[in-house]
Amino acid sequence: MFSTIEEFIKKESSSGILLIAVTLLALLLQNSFLTDAYTHFLHTPVHISIGTFGIAKPLLLWVNDGLMAIFFFLIGLEVKREVLEGELSSKSQIALPAIAALGGMIVPALVFTFFNHTDAFSMNGWAIPTATDIAFALGILSLLGNRVPVSLKIFLMALAIIDDLGAIVIIALFYTSDLSFVSISIALGSIVILVGMNQLKVIKKAAYILVGIVLWISVLKSGVHATIAGVVLAFCIPLYSTTRKGEHFSMLKEMEHDLHYWVAFFILPLFAFVNAGVDLKDLAPSAIASDVSLGVILGLFLGKQVGVFGFSFLAIKLGLASLPTGSNFKQLYGVAILTGIGFTMSLFVNSLAYNDTDLFHYSDKLAILLGSFLSGIVGYFYLRSMPQKIQDTLS
Repeated sequence: MFSTIEEFIKKESSSGILLIAVTLLALLLQNSFLTDAYTHFLHTPVHISIGTFGIAKPLLLWVNDGLMAIFFFLIGLEVKREVLEGELSSKSQIALPAIAALGGMIVPALVFTFFNHTDAFSMNGWAIPTATDIAFALGILSLLGNRVPVSLKIFLMALAIIDDLGAIVIIALFYTSDLSFVSISIALGSIVILVGMNQLKVIKKAAYILVGIVLWISVLKSGVHATIAGVVLAFCIPLYSTTRKGEHFSMLKEMEHDLHYWVAFFILPLFAFVNAGVDLKDLAPSAIASDVSLGVILGLFLGKQVGVFGFSFLAIKLGLASLPTGSNFKQLYGVAILTGIGFTMSLFVNSLAYNDTDLFHYSDKLAILLGSFLSGIVGYFYLRSMPQKIQDTLS
């Protein structure tokens, strides 16, 4: 199992480095003489039709609604595998990352609410600082070598997966628009078919993908965010199957393996590229001191580390969980700082909360970048300053 985990971490770490590069490229294009070309690229019309039925969206929304559904499909596959036989398969394994993830969602939301509770529209963004970007966080951990034990990397991975699951629930409950009864009925029918296929032990990937596409289209038209379709489809994919020749294989693991490279090195970088282009030319310095910006920056940098470490510390001291093997509270605190790297997930929730409007003149997106950057830099140098083996004076 550790070889699988190490492979996962290696891919996520490499993706984190690529994300940094495309983010800088997006910022450069948006704030140079190429800004018109960059903007034109984002709004390139893409129309897909079959007969009289068609979907027309600018490229930006195809990425956010379409490709991100594939990302959430992968997240769903990871969650299902981890729950059934991985790091989340027992109470003892799931306790610490689950409690830490809960703290990492509650405290940042409270920090954001503290600054924005008087403005109903601004409060739509309360979930922005609750997210953790696993690719960036693991990318930074990979630069620290054996200063951070593998057990803490697994802890961060499990926490981020639970965090993503929490984000999925939040999106479904709080970022859903007016509902279409017809579309929801088709979506529910698709889910029934998928569950039936699972129970009947259908082993054709194409069958699941075909029904999954119908599910995605119906969810897209229903008012519920289309990415939820990816998660629902993932939960319907069988973990293990048997062919007619009696050969055993894992459709879920095969799909997860096949998608990892596409998500890590194409979908997430493309998402970052089309969403991280913050226009700094007309951004007033005072915008960073706005309530929304402060709520996001402090929610990510302070709220995440206080919530993750605080809830973890209490859980361990109360005997509800134990420290990851070979780690100590100082190292755990350093990892807690890194959970403030929200980036892709925070940008995604931001696009839902404010409908990609420029009401805040990009200060909301810049706040995400600043909060994530601050968490990454401080977390890295905090852990980097430690010797490779230290005694824990707090335990």
